Amino acid sequence: MTDQPSSSPLARSAVIVVAAGSGTRLAAGAPKAFVLLGRRTILEHALDGVFAAAPAQVILVVPEGREDEASARLHAAQEAFTGRASPSSGVQRDTMHPANGERRPAATVVVGGDTRQRSVAAGLAALAVGIETVLVHDAARALTPPAQFAAVAAAVGPGVGVIPALPVVDTLKRVHGENVVAPVDRAELAAAQTPQGFPRAELVAAYGQAADNAVEYTDDAALFAAAGGAVRHVPGSDDAFKITTPHDLERARMILSSSVPAPGRSEHPAEAPMVPRIGVGTDVHAFASGGTLRLAGLDWPGEPALEGHSDGDAVAHAIVDALLGAAGLGDIGQHFGTAHPEYAGAHGDVFLARTAEILAEAGFAIGNVSVQFQGNRPRFSARRAEAERALSEALGGAPVAVSATTTDGLGFPGRGEGIAVTAVALVHRR
Repeated sequence: MTDQPSSSPLARSAVIVVAAGSGTRLAAGAPKAFVLLGRRTILEHALDGVFAAAPAQVILVVPEGREDEASARLHAAQEAFTGRASPSSGVQRDTMHPANGERRPAATVVVGGDTRQRSVAAGLAALAVGIETVLVHDAARALTPPAQFAAVAAAVGPGVGVIPALPVVDTLKRVHGENVVAPVDRAELAAAQTPQGFPRAELVAAYGQAADNAVEYTDDAALFAAAGGAVRHVPGSDDAFKITTPHDLERARMILSSSVPAPGRSEHPAEAPMVPRIGVGTDVHAFASGGTLRLAGLDWPGEPALEGHSDGDAVAHAIVDALLGAAGLGDIGQHFGTAHPEYAGAHGDVFLARTAEILAEAGFAIGNVSVQFQGNRPRFSARRAEAERALSEALGGAPVAVSATTTDGLGFPGRGEGIAVTAVALVHRR
């Protein structure tokens, strides 16, 4: 086992990295952990955070037949972290960390079972003497920051397991078939992440009890609680999302391609920073028969409203799409569409403010926005500064430039049937 300062919360901790899943929903043609994310695998990215956290032992649980490849990936991740070659992986080792004189974690590769629970049990069987705390981590949470490992380990105590968790932000409903039965109070809910940490002896005993009872649990915290243990939570991280679907994989790629590596994480050419990032958004709305026009964050008395699910503010909507596109975070339909009835009739400034929050939560800052609308009406120049100020305030102060033009009578804007808008946004990682 490695020698670490006794003050380190991971000094006598092991991290079991579960990488034995098939990745069916990812549909990438390989077990999920071995799918490429940039020029390296999901597994190697996950190991970056593990090695940066510096536990005493790392146990990698992989599918049968993948042991050699896993050992090579483990070796590559250690080499990337330390900056020099290391002994071959797959066996326990005790090698000096070249940067700070600390010892590298002992590393072991073991074969998992046909369920996650059996895979974790295989990892528990490989724990070294002297390990007191066990952290179980899903390799699919490849961008989990090292600080999350330390926070979990520090909170584990006798009889107490710990999970990192995030508050639930979506409005939740209880459904039965196609019917919505009742709302769910999200204040009482949290989204669990990994690593989940436990005192070693009690976790091993809980796994033994589950095996004796032939009961399968969805996660380690549920298994631990069923055996009588208490489970508490610490704040999780937005970066610790689980890569499950192709969309998740693309989100991870976008984050890696636009960010400076966190401490302890290596930078590779395919993941080098690409800042600033630029997005384009367009929106089109037809004029309605009545109402009051809402455009560029302003009301326009005497002008007919634009049709739409919300207020029809095509300028605000195009800006939303440009910002989300620049950050690789989806589009306006995903976040504010008809599946979100709470936004029905909402003004565009509500969309803009929430979009700014979404970008901030994902680690992005807004550089500037330029937007142009095409239409014969309203007459815009006299209110340009007012509109730019309103849109900028909605985005938390980011500069916004708005221009307007006609189409010389061509197309539906030229015929006075509606308005077309194009927006360009620049964002960068904080």
